[in-house]
Amino acid sequence: MKKLVILGGSGIGMIAASVADSLGYYEVAGFLNDALPVGSEVGKYKKIPVIGTTEDVEKYVRENCYFFIAYVGLQNEKATFHKVETLPIPPDRFATLIHHTAIIPKGYAKIGNGCLFSPLCQLSPDTTIADNCILLPNSFVGHDSTLERFAHVATNGVIGANVLVGKAVHIGSNATIREKVKIGDFSLIGAGSVVLNDVPENSIVVGNPAKLLKQR
Repeated sequence: MKKLVILGGSGIGMIAASVADSLGYYEVAGFLNDALPVGSEVGKYKKIPVIGTTEDVEKYVRENCYFFIAYVGLQNEKATFHKVETLPIPPDRFATLIHHTAIIPKGYAKIGNGCLFSPLCQLSPDTTIADNCILLPNSFVGHDSTLERFAHVATNGVIGANVLVGKAVHIGSNATIREKVKIGDFSLIGAGSVVLNDVPENSIVVGNPAKLLKQR
């Protein structure tokens, strides 16, 4: 089996671990976490050890491990993206984890390295998903839409057709993005928001219809 190292911890990290376990060809070796002590465990029921920090990435690259990045910026999108960009992980060592209930039109979509497709998420034809994107359960991406690197769509998020979601954008739970909208890099779309117009870079928008709360 391929050994999988997850950068992160609880939340997205445990979702990624559960999907990896379900696939049957990854063994989750543990987490790299810069906040928790080595030897501690993550998870309420299945316990997964912390085996190091991001300083240990190169060690696990040499050991032929695969990697998944389970970070979400949540108001620190730009800094988190920079951290991801500078990790010394070869692109072919990022594990793309696709749950068996995810609906992906085979041959009709382009998917990058290191992505997570959680249970019951769905892509339409002619979608483009860049490296390290995360789609949580029941999320949907409409036709001809693009998610740029490290974009996240939370549970029940809906992205309409011909939408461009920029780098490290976080789309909150139950948010809806109207067709032909552009979401600028490093922006955060609040939970339940309905986005009808383009969103500038480094913005936080909330509400129905979504309005600018803060530009960073």
